[in-house]
Amino acid sequence: MALFIKLYEDNTNQRQLDKVVEVLRSGGVIIYPTDSVYGIGCDIYNHKAVERIARMKGLKPEKAQFSLICYDLSQLSDYTTPISNTIFKLMKKSLPGPFTFILNANSKVPKMFQSNKKTVGIRIPDNKIILTIAREFGTPILTTSVRDDDEIIEYTTDPELIFENYGELVDMVIDGGYGHNQPSTVIDCTGSEPEIIRQGIGELDL
Repeated sequence: MALFIKLYEDNTNQRQLDKVVEVLRSGGVIIYPTDSVYGIGCDIYNHKAVERIARMKGLKPEKAQFSLICYDLSQLSDYTTPISNTIFKLMKKSLPGPFTFILNANSKVPKMFQSNKKTVGIRIPDNKIILTIAREFGTPILTTSVRDDDEIIEYTTDPELIFENYGELVDMVIDGGYGHNQPSTVIDCTGSEPEIIRQGIGELDL
């Protein structure tokens, strides 16, 4: 059964944070709050953990189109090819925030994260809990949404219900309060102009 811990945005307890990082370093899978829906994640370099999440979602890892959570824009150049000033300004203005930016991936991104087009989704959520975890961990964390079996609800917002549903499937569930029921807005930045390909909770002024 998964560990169930509570973290607060305004006071992230160091001992609890250390536990989260330990789970990630040992190849564990965690569920955590973001600024949109709750996410499932792991170390992007741990193949077994990535495959485990893909199985939970009923997907093949190479077809899953997972995104990466970075702690800030300084990590971008480690995982993406150089981006234009226009895109950088757009990201700087919008992040941290409920957006996923699709960018061209470089060779440091594990192959199973890249779509056939060699792109990767980048998230920097406006949520201190997951950003602090990502900073402490040091490398990006895989992110994919916690879905609900009820197609009408689509996303589970209550961390205790998430724990009930996923407690046997993951290693840790982090209660960071109620989540939202709307995912991030996805912007494809690989073409000549940025293009919104999924309108979610984030309002972007292109």
